[in-house]
Amino acid sequence: MPATAPSSPDTTLPELVLLDVNETLSDTAPVAAALEEVGAPGHLATTWFAGVLRDGFARTAAGAAAPFADVARGGLRAVLEGEVDDVDAAADRVMHAFLRLPAHADVAPGLAALHALGPRVATLSNGAAEVAGALLERAGARAHVDLLLSVEDAPGGAWKPAAAAYAHGLAATGVAPGRALLVAVHPWDVDGAARAGLRTAWVDRAGRTYPDHLLAPDLTVPSLTALAERLGA
Repeated sequence: MPATAPSSPDTTLPELVLLDVNETLSDTAPVAAALEEVGAPGHLATTWFAGVLRDGFARTAAGAAAPFADVARGGLRAVLEGEVDDVDAAADRVMHAFLRLPAHADVAPGLAALHALGPRVATLSNGAAEVAGALLERAGARAHVDLLLSVEDAPGGAWKPAAAAYAHGLAATGVAPGRALLVAVHPWDVDGAARAGLRTAWVDRAGRTYPDHLLAPDLTVPSLTALAERLGA
Protein backbone atom coordinates (compact mmCIF):
# COMPACT_ATOMS: atom_id res chain seq x y z
CA MET A 1 0.00 0.00 0.00
CA PRO A 2 1.54 3.38 -0.94
CA ALA A 3 2.77 5.56 1.88
CA THR A 4 0.85 8.79 2.24
CA ALA A 5 1.78 12.00 4.00
CA PRO A 6 -0.14 12.82 7.17
CA SER A 7 -3.37 14.70 6.38
CA SER A 8 -2.52 17.30 9.05
CA PRO A 9 1.28 17.58 9.36
CA ASP A 10 2.44 17.93 12.97
CA THR A 11 4.33 21.21 13.13
CA THR A 12 4.40 21.47 16.91
CA LEU A 13 7.85 22.24 18.23
CA PRO A 14 9.74 19.08 19.25
CA GLU A 15 11.90 18.83 22.34
CA LEU A 16 14.73 17.42 20.23
CA VAL A 17 15.79 17.80 16.60
CA LEU A 18 18.00 14.87 15.56
CA LEU A 19 19.96 15.53 12.38
CA ASP A 20 21.43 13.00 10.01
CA VAL A 21 24.88 14.11 8.81
CA ASN A 22 26.10 12.50 5.59
CA GLU A 23 24.37 14.24 2.66
CA THR A 24 21.80 15.84 4.98
CA LEU A 25 24.33 18.35 6.33
CA SER A 26 27.35 17.63 4.13
CA ASP A 27 27.57 18.37 0.41
CA THR A 28 29.16 15.25 -1.11
CA ALA A 29 29.66 16.76 -4.58
CA PRO A 30 33.45 17.19 -4.03
CA VAL A 31 33.84 13.40 -3.85
CA ALA A 32 33.35 13.17 -7.63
CA ALA A 33 36.06 15.78 -8.17
CA ALA A 34 38.40 13.88 -5.83
CA LEU A 35 37.86 10.68 -7.80
CA GLU A 36 38.67 12.47 -11.04
CA GLU A 37 41.83 13.90 -9.49
CA VAL A 38 43.13 10.39 -8.81
CA GLY A 39 42.25 9.25 -12.34
CA ALA A 40 38.88 7.56 -11.75
CA PRO A 41 35.49 8.53 -13.22
CA GLY A 42 33.59 11.00 -11.09
CA HIS A 43 30.32 9.09 -11.50
CA LEU A 44 31.77 6.34 -9.28
CA ALA A 45 31.00 8.59 -6.30
CA THR A 46 27.34 7.59 -6.44
CA THR A 47 28.18 3.90 -6.83
CA TRP A 48 30.66 4.05 -3.97
CA PHE A 49 28.37 5.79 -1.46
CA ALA A 50 25.44 3.51 -2.26
CA GLY A 51 27.75 0.55 -1.70
CA VAL A 52 28.90 1.93 1.65
CA LEU A 53 25.30 2.15 2.83
CA ARG A 54 24.49 -1.31 1.47
CA ASP A 55 27.45 -2.94 3.21
CA GLY A 56 26.94 -1.02 6.45
CA PHE A 57 23.28 -2.05 6.55
CA ALA A 58 24.20 -5.64 5.71
CA ARG A 59 26.74 -5.88 8.52
CA THR A 60 24.25 -4.36 10.94
CA ALA A 61 21.60 -6.89 9.88
CA ALA A 62 24.14 -9.68 10.40
CA GLY A 63 24.93 -8.44 13.91
CA ALA A 64 28.46 -7.37 13.00
CA ALA A 65 28.31 -3.61 12.50
CA ALA A 66 31.57 -1.90 11.54
CA PRO A 67 32.79 1.72 11.78
CA PHE A 68 31.68 3.91 8.88
CA ALA A 69 35.24 4.89 7.95
CA ASP A 70 36.29 1.23 7.63
CA VAL A 71 33.36 0.38 5.38
CA ALA A 72 33.87 3.55 3.34
CA ARG A 73 37.55 2.92 2.72
CA GLY A 74 36.97 -0.73 1.86
CA GLY A 75 34.30 0.33 -0.62
CA LEU A 76 36.65 2.84 -2.19
CA ARG A 77 39.31 0.22 -2.74
CA ALA A 78 36.71 -1.95 -4.48
CA VAL A 79 35.50 0.75 -6.90
CA LEU A 80 39.03 2.02 -7.59
CA GLU A 81 40.42 -1.41 -8.45
CA GLY A 82 41.20 -1.41 -12.16
CA GLU A 83 40.72 2.37 -12.40
CA VAL A 84 44.01 3.53 -10.85
CA ASP A 85 47.50 2.12 -10.42
CA ASP A 86 47.93 2.79 -6.70
CA VAL A 87 44.60 1.88 -5.14
CA ASP A 88 45.63 2.56 -1.54
CA ALA A 89 47.04 6.01 -2.28
CA ALA A 90 43.98 6.94 -4.32
CA ALA A 91 41.63 5.70 -1.59
CA ASP A 92 43.51 7.79 0.96
CA ARG A 93 43.12 10.93 -1.16
CA VAL A 94 39.41 10.42 -1.72
CA MET A 95 38.79 9.66 1.95
CA HIS A 96 40.70 12.83 2.83
CA ALA A 97 38.27 14.80 0.65
CA PHE A 98 35.25 12.99 2.09
CA LEU A 99 36.26 13.79 5.66
CA ARG A 100 36.57 17.48 4.79
CA LEU A 101 33.35 18.06 2.88
CA PRO A 102 31.59 21.43 3.01
CA ALA A 103 28.10 21.88 4.40
CA HIS A 104 25.12 22.71 2.21
CA ALA A 105 24.42 26.44 1.99
CA ASP A 106 21.24 26.18 4.08
CA VAL A 107 22.91 24.37 6.99
CA ALA A 108 24.41 27.25 8.98
CA PRO A 109 21.37 29.57 8.79
CA GLY A 110 18.99 26.65 9.19
CA LEU A 111 20.69 25.35 12.33
CA ALA A 112 20.83 28.85 13.78
CA ALA A 113 17.10 29.24 13.19
CA LEU A 114 16.26 25.81 14.61
CA HIS A 115 18.37 26.42 17.70
CA ALA A 116 16.75 29.81 18.24
CA LEU A 117 13.32 28.16 18.37
CA GLY A 118 14.32 26.42 21.59
CA PRO A 119 14.54 22.65 21.04
CA ARG A 120 17.75 20.77 21.69
CA VAL A 121 19.60 20.12 18.45
CA ALA A 122 21.82 17.06 18.00
CA THR A 123 23.41 15.11 15.20
CA LEU A 124 22.88 11.36 14.93
CA SER A 125 25.28 9.94 12.39
CA ASN A 126 26.29 6.52 11.12
CA GLY A 127 29.76 8.07 10.95
CA ALA A 128 32.06 9.33 13.67
CA ALA A 129 30.93 12.19 15.90
CA GLU A 130 34.19 14.05 15.38
CA VAL A 131 33.59 14.14 11.62
CA ALA A 132 30.22 15.79 12.20
CA GLY A 133 31.83 18.23 14.62
CA ALA A 134 34.53 19.21 12.14
CA LEU A 135 31.93 19.71 9.41
CA LEU A 136 29.92 22.02 11.66
CA GLU A 137 33.05 23.94 12.68
CA ARG A 138 33.93 24.56 9.02
CA ALA A 139 30.39 25.77 8.41
CA GLY A 140 30.49 28.09 11.43
CA ALA A 141 27.50 26.24 12.88
CA ARG A 142 28.95 24.21 15.76
CA ALA A 143 27.51 26.59 18.37
CA HIS A 144 23.99 25.80 17.17
CA VAL A 145 24.26 22.05 17.89
CA ASP A 146 24.06 20.90 21.49
CA LEU A 147 25.25 17.32 21.12
CA LEU A 148 27.15 15.21 18.60
CA LEU A 149 25.97 11.61 18.60
CA SER A 150 27.16 8.62 16.59
CA VAL A 151 25.91 5.07 16.36
CA GLU A 152 29.54 4.05 16.82
CA ASP A 153 29.19 4.98 20.50
CA ALA A 154 26.09 2.82 21.01
CA PRO A 155 26.19 -0.80 22.20
CA GLY A 156 26.68 -2.95 19.11
CA GLY A 157 27.18 0.08 16.88
CA ALA A 158 24.05 -0.65 14.81
CA TRP A 159 23.67 1.71 11.86
CA LYS A 160 20.48 3.62 11.18
CA PRO A 161 17.83 2.61 10.19
CA ALA A 162 18.07 -0.05 12.92
CA ALA A 163 15.79 0.79 15.85
CA ALA A 164 18.75 0.57 18.24
CA ALA A 165 20.42 3.53 16.51
CA TYR A 166 17.49 5.85 17.19
CA ALA A 167 17.16 4.45 20.70
CA HIS A 168 20.75 5.52 21.32
CA GLY A 169 19.94 9.09 20.33
CA LEU A 170 16.88 9.17 22.56
CA ALA A 171 18.68 7.59 25.51
CA ALA A 172 21.55 10.07 25.25
CA THR A 173 19.12 13.00 25.41
CA GLY A 174 16.41 11.60 27.66
CA VAL A 175 13.68 12.51 25.17
CA ALA A 176 10.65 10.34 24.41
CA PRO A 177 10.33 9.16 20.77
CA GLY A 178 7.21 11.23 20.04
CA ARG A 179 8.93 14.40 21.23
CA ALA A 180 11.90 13.97 18.87
CA LEU A 181 12.10 14.92 15.19
CA LEU A 182 14.52 13.06 12.92
CA VAL A 183 15.67 15.17 9.96
CA ALA A 184 17.26 13.51 6.94
CA VAL A 185 17.57 13.56 3.17
CA HIS A 186 17.45 9.76 3.06
CA PRO A 187 13.99 8.17 2.82
CA TRP A 188 15.33 5.00 4.45
CA ASP A 189 16.35 7.09 7.49
CA VAL A 190 12.95 8.74 7.63
CA ASP A 191 11.24 5.36 7.42
CA GLY A 192 13.44 3.84 10.12
CA ALA A 193 12.88 6.73 12.50
CA ALA A 194 9.13 6.64 11.94
CA ARG A 195 9.04 2.92 12.75
CA ALA A 196 10.97 3.71 15.95
CA GLY A 197 8.25 6.16 16.95
CA LEU A 198 9.96 9.45 16.10
CA ARG A 199 8.45 12.30 14.15
CA THR A 200 10.21 12.84 10.84
CA ALA A 201 11.15 15.54 8.36
CA TRP A 202 12.43 14.78 4.88
CA VAL A 203 14.77 17.39 3.41
CA ASP A 204 14.24 17.27 -0.35
CA ARG A 205 16.63 19.76 -1.92
CA ALA A 206 16.33 18.26 -5.41
CA GLY A 207 12.56 17.97 -5.91
CA ARG A 208 12.51 14.16 -5.87
CA THR A 209 9.63 11.75 -5.42
CA TYR A 210 9.45 10.04 -2.05
CA PRO A 211 9.33 6.21 -2.38
CA ASP A 212 5.77 5.02 -1.82
CA HIS A 213 6.88 1.74 -0.22
CA LEU A 214 8.32 3.58 2.81
CA LEU A 215 6.56 5.32 5.67
CA ALA A 216 5.99 8.91 4.61
CA PRO A 217 7.57 11.83 6.49
CA ASP A 218 5.52 14.05 8.75
CA LEU A 219 7.05 17.07 7.04
CA THR A 220 8.71 17.56 3.65
CA VAL A 221 10.87 20.67 3.27
CA PRO A 222 13.40 21.91 0.68
CA SER A 223 15.96 23.07 3.26
CA LEU A 224 16.78 23.37 6.95
CA THR A 225 15.78 27.02 6.86
CA ALA A 226 12.37 26.02 5.52
CA LEU A 227 12.08 23.45 8.30
CA ALA A 228 12.71 26.13 10.92
CA GLU A 229 10.08 28.30 9.30
CA ARG A 230 7.50 25.47 9.38
CA LEU A 231 8.21 24.65 13.03
CA GLY A 232 8.24 28.29 14.07
CA ALA A 233 5.05 29.30 12.29
